[in-house]
Order: sequence, then structure tokens, then C-alpha cells
Amino acid sequence: MTRAASSPPATDPLLEWRQEFPSLEHTLHFASHTLGAMPRGVGEALARYAEAWRTRGIRAWEEGWFALPTRLGNHVASILGAPAGTVSMHENVTIAQAVALSAVDFRPPRDRLVCGAEDFPSMLYLYEGLARRGARIVRVPARDGRAMSEDDLIAAIDERTAVAAFSMVLFRTAQVLDVARIAARARAVGALTLVDAYQAVGTVPVEAAAWGVDLLTGGSVKWLCGGPGAGYLYASPAVAPRLEPAITGWMAHARPFDFDSGPTVRDAGARRFWTGTPGIPSYVAATPGYELVDRIGVAAIREKSLRQTARLAALADEAGFRVGSPRAPERRGGTVVLDLPHADQVCAGLLAQDVLLDFRPGVGLRLAPHFYTRDDELDEVMRRVAAAARELGR
Repeated sequence: MTRAASSPPATDPLLEWRQEFPSLEHTLHFASHTLGAMPRGVGEALARYAEAWRTRGIRAWEEGWFALPTRLGNHVASILGAPAGTVSMHENVTIAQAVALSAVDFRPPRDRLVCGAEDFPSMLYLYEGLARRGARIVRVPARDGRAMSEDDLIAAIDERTAVAAFSMVLFRTAQVLDVARIAARARAVGALTLVDAYQAVGTVPVEAAAWGVDLLTGGSVKWLCGGPGAGYLYASPAVAPRLEPAITGWMAHARPFDFDSGPTVRDAGARRFWTGTPGIPSYVAATPGYELVDRIGVAAIREKSLRQTARLAALADEAGFRVGSPRAPERRGGTVVLDLPHADQVCAGLLAQDVLLDFRPGVGLRLAPHFYTRDDELDEVMRRVAAAARELGR
């Protein structure tokens, strides 16, 4: 599919950034909730990485590689509304949360981890594994429509809770939870908060420090347009110094190149949460997307996202599709979920036509515009979805 580019409308200044994403000229990209479009700068950055490896060899570590994870973490901190030096980079969110949770002693009477039934499965699997270390997992059930209630989570958080772990934006429905309210409850009873903000960062404003969050994780694959292999962990300056992760490595040492055999002397900053040798190529690839989002500003992205997701929901109503995402703007993340017959087949057929979206069992199609989406593409993608649904319904 090839479509002629149209001039950015005067009312949408964010479209000036569209030129940074070449793939948008031959796809309808509504999958930023699962894999953001690749910035053109990624190829150039990876080429420079390969050239440095080829020509500089081991010297590349002190000429930029070793400093890269800290520099990238500071980009994330800026996006999260957090101070520099509070974000460590990891392979993915699962590893980031595992490192953080390895610093928690789940001992009675404070041996509970409270989570939500609609958290991402990778997190729930990780929490299940903590039962082997004595953790008692309290999984708060969802209400009708897979909705999570802050009241239910708060009721489950008490003096027996070591960690309250929950998603800021639910991956199935894009429901936004009130992080500050839940964090306040956890703080009042002496529990840590661990927020999975993967489906928020880059499209919904996050204020980790202002909300009183202790720990927060996310990654690059989605709204940050950074590709796989780059997750991150924010640790509040008030909490970080007293956390001693059991999952650790030589890069967490204050002086890793002393090759000290122990005991561990942890770095005083974010590097205390590092493990082994960092995945430099993934961090190189993630950098252009982070820089773009940081320059544009999440507030501007959110304003456009709310307008475009509202339009998608209205188009779905016209087509007779049930919308599974929240209608209230303050409750809706960057994704619109459509429950329609044969949704898995509709998804497969559209992917074959370069219409990028995805399907999740139990909820249906997920569509996500981003700052680079044109308004006319909203109508086009819904026309394609409706046509595919009609064809399969015959």
C-alpha cells in the first residue's frame, strides 16, 4: 500500500515530526501501543555503533559506551518528571521489576504483594515466582469489563503489605488508574509502590516524583519508539539507598573496573540497580525515540492522543462496534479497543495489507494513534476495519 503524503494541517504542529518515521509512508501505523514506528535516526545510530566497535574496539567503552545507559536513563527521568540519576536501564521490564523486588524481604507480618488481575502477564508470572521466597500474592480481581477499581486495590493494601504493584494503564483496555491515590495509601501503611507504566510513558504524562512513587518501570518498545531490549527502573531518591538487590552484578559496584571479588560496595546512584554488562546496541537504538519524545513533550502528545482516540471511538460507534476502552478522557490511555466478531481474523487480514494494529483475546482489536498520525488516517483505518469485518461476516 502506498499513499501520497499530505501537508500537515495548521492545527496539528506535531505532524512536523512525521518525517522522522519513513515507514509511515507505506503503512497505516496504529500499533504504537505494542511497537512504535522506527525513527530514521536509529539506522544511523546503529551504524555509528558498529563503526565504533570496528575501529575503536575496547576503547569504545570509555569513549561513550559505559556512559550511555546513564545518559539514556536521564532522558527517561526527564520524561517521568523525575530527577537525573534516578533511572537505571535494563533489558526489559520483567528484569527491571525482578531486580527491584529482589531487594524486598517478604517476611511476616509484612509479607504480601498486592497486584491487579489485569496487570500484564509477565508481571503476574514474576509475582507468582516470589511465592517461593515467602511472598503472599494478593491478586485483586477486576470488575465488569475488565475494569480495575482504585477502591479495591486500596482496600487490599494494609500493614501486611510489603509491595503494592500495579499498572498505571491497563494493557487490554487502556484504562488509566490514579497512581497518586494508590501510592498515598501504600505510603500511609509503610508499603512500597511498584508501578508498571509501560502503557503510559510517552503518551500519558507521568509525574513519578510528585506522585510519591517509590519504584516505576517501563520500556522502549511502545510509545517511546525505541525498539526492544531497553527497559528502565525509576527508584525514588528517598528509597533507593536502602534497597540492596539480590539480583545484581559487577556493574552495580561503585568501582566495577577494580574487579573486586567482594563484598559488594554498591554504587551510590542509579547504577546500584545495574546487573551485568549493559546491552549497548539496544540502548543506541532506543536513543533517537527517547530524544524525540522528550523534545516534543508528553503533554502535547497527550492532548493530540485524547482528540484522536475520541474520534476513533466515535467512528466505532458509527460502525456499530463495541468500544472496550474507557470513554472518560482522564480514564483513557492512548489505545482504543474494539470488540467485534472475528477480531483475530480481521487483524490478520489487515496486517497483510500493511495496516498495523493488533488483537488481544477477550477484548478484540487494539488501535493506537500517536503524535505522528494524521487525522485522515483515523477514518481510513476504521474504513478498513469495517470492510474486513463485513467481509468475514458474510
